[in-house]
Amino acid sequence: MDVSAILSAAEDIADEIVAWRRRVHEWPELGFEEERTAAMAASALGDLGWRVRSGVGRTGVVGELGEGGPVVALRADMDALPIEEASGEPFASRRPGLMHACGHDAHVAMLLGAAKLLSGRPPAGTVRLLFQPSEESADVEGLSGAARMIHDGAMQGVDAVFAQHVITELPTGVVGVRSGVIQASADALRLTVNGVGVHAAQPHLGRDTIYIAAQLITALQSVVSRTVDPLEPAVVSLGTIHGGTRGNIIPERVVMNGTIRALGDETRRRLHSEVRRVAGIAQALGGDCEVEISGGYPVTLNSPDLVELLSSVTREMLGDEMLHETEPTMGAEDFSLLAREARGCIFRLGATARGQEPTLGHSPGFRVDERVLPVGAALLTACALRFLGSEAK
Repeated sequence: MDVSAILSAAEDIADEIVAWRRRVHEWPELGFEEERTAAMAASALGDLGWRVRSGVGRTGVVGELGEGGPVVALRADMDALPIEEASGEPFASRRPGLMHACGHDAHVAMLLGAAKLLSGRPPAGTVRLLFQPSEESADVEGLSGAARMIHDGAMQGVDAVFAQHVITELPTGVVGVRSGVIQASADALRLTVNGVGVHAAQPHLGRDTIYIAAQLITALQSVVSRTVDPLEPAVVSLGTIHGGTRGNIIPERVVMNGTIRALGDETRRRLHSEVRRVAGIAQALGGDCEVEISGGYPVTLNSPDLVELLSSVTREMLGDEMLHETEPTMGAEDFSLLAREARGCIFRLGATARGQEPTLGHSPGFRVDERVLPVGAALLTACALRFLGSEAK
């Protein structure tokens, strides 16, 4: 397989890939609302001769090319974020308060680029494309887009699954990859402190939930620092606190929401246990605390053989200097769910022009160097073809 020819072919359709990206960027949609994006993807796949299923995982799209096994899946997430765009791009969001601030628009475009490249290269097996909804959030039942697509059979029969994520911390075209653990687990934490509400001038007649919540916040800092091995990454953070209506009323309830993250399953279980133990402080102070830990995403694991395949493709296509061994992050990805259904590999793709200051993901000014788009399309195409070729042998 000539990976240089695949990259050259991707460069030939770069304008089309950029156009796809800009169309998605202009019309961002939140999780499980990606109707316009999904329709565009389904239409493009149909025009390219792929077999298409829509409404998978509620708003997801699945495309297939080829027959029989082995089966390799390529995934792109489609959802945007509730952020007001301030990037200055001429194709900025047309929807107030919504923005593609994490690069999912680029992921959709690169996967469509791969679809076009693959349509002219019949695979030795089956390629399945997953245009996935709602990576950034879960529905009322606590399920993300990957979980919903799995439930609808999108991963049935899949032998391997690849995905990529643009990252502005790396120069354009640099591939960041790691074998084994690459991203953390993430669980949602909700603490509800209950007490007795009274007039703020008579605190002795009630049970002060504000005070109890403050003690809990302080105590929670000991969970990581005093119960987890210092060499083991872990996070317990609170992001919201809601309680009270006026300055002269002690509320009967305070609600706090946060996140629990780890790079190992045992550490994850320990954090859950220790958070529940620390919450017992509320009872010692005369109130009580309800603890809800919603199982989110598990640790993301990259299969060593797929990492080696990607590394080989990257070296041949882009050169040794464009391959970067990346460190694990405490960020989480619901690709982790797909990678528990089959061997998986998610890699990071640099998207900041050399010499430029990187913009931050999930920020109003987030920007992507569009020269990376044909590179990403070529990498996905080459990984799929090489995997099918090696498995067939």
